[in-house]
Amino acid sequence: QVQLVESGGGLVQTGGSLRLSCLASGIFFGINDMGWYRQAPGKERELVAAILSGGTINYVDSVKGRFTISRDDAKNTVYLQMNSLKPEDTAVYYCRARNIVTTMVYWGQGTQVTVSS
Repeated sequence: QVQLVESGGGLVQTGGSLRLSCLASGIFFGINDMGWYRQAPGKERELVAAILSGGTINYVDSVKGRFTISRDDAKNTVYLQMNSLKPEDTAVYYCRARNIVTTMVYWGQGTQVTVSS
């Protein structure tokens, strides 16, 4: 059974930091591209950052220089370090895994991040 479990969300003031974690089980983590997405109320889910199985990293422009994605394949975990948070970063953050061989996609249940002004 595949599970992606996010943690680390919460309430923080503008300018603060949070570190999200996503622990994966039931998948061969090393052959999955991992990503963090977010969905704010009334908006579509958007890709925030991705780290591919080969190590390539991509960020949406709005978080470049503030967020850092990383992965620890030995721990089956992907992280999102979020610094200099802004109210517009408020959203539910989701972890996503995509198997590069089968193209199967898996999602976590999401973790709420709220940035107060």
